[in-house]
Amino acid sequence: MAGPRTAQRGRKRPSGPPSAPPARRFPRLRVSLRTPRRRRLTLVLVLAAVLGGSGAWVLYGSDWFRIRHVKAVGTKVLTRDEVVAAADAPMNAPLVSVDPDAMARRIRARLPRIKTVEVVRSWPDTIGLKVSERTPELVMRSGGKYTEVDGEGVRFATVRTAPRGIPLLEMTVSDSPSLSRFGIGRLRRAAADVTGQLPGAVRKDLRKVRVTSYDSLTLELAGGRTVVWGSPERGAEKARVLTALLKAAGEAHHFDLSVPSAPAVSGS
Repeated sequence: MAGPRTAQRGRKRPSGPPSAPPARRFPRLRVSLRTPRRRRLTLVLVLAAVLGGSGAWVLYGSDWFRIRHVKAVGTKVLTRDEVVAAADAPMNAPLVSVDPDAMARRIRARLPRIKTVEVVRSWPDTIGLKVSERTPELVMRSGGKYTEVDGEGVRFATVRTAPRGIPLLEMTVSDSPSLSRFGIGRLRRAAADVTGQLPGAVRKDLRKVRVTSYDSLTLELAGGRTVVWGSPERGAEKARVLTALLKAAGEAHHFDLSVPSAPAVSGS
């Protein structure tokens, strides 16, 4: 009698390929590669905000970087205290809040003698003022006092006594068409240009520059000598010709350089 195993052996196996084992089901796992990147970006932004806020507080809110000292250098006629007072720095204000350009404009407006000024923040608590002053090339007499004029024709200071060795500028241009055409400032600049072009030896003997129009400038030198300069054009050439004439015609008292290529010299 056949047993169960014998019966199973006797059964025919189904034809065809063997059936695949049943698939195993695993839970789906979704991994987002963007999450760490977003977290890093968020962290960076948070840190930047914290640091930015801390930095702003250090610069504006703390007592570490506040104005406690103002120092000026470069003065000659003015005093350092005058420059510091003109700066009018907001003491104990945050140093970072200073507007250097505005402070420089304020100093120049209050002290016309100042030609240039550089405002520098010197951390942690100092403002530095580096200035240069205008120097007189000419002076204009006005009611017993003297107004100093620099090499740009700018009037910048009034003094009781004329600076030693500075020529007098005399302007009689009220009836000249040049006044309306060029303006008084341009005529002063023309006189200053002529003075600046003279060689040192001639400049030392210069006593007066007279301006009656843009095309009519006259120089008065020591010893009663006069030089008709004409216009300020071709000034360097005129200065060279005058130097040569003074050496060649030392006894002459009148020189006409209005046309430098054809100068005229006379004894009286």
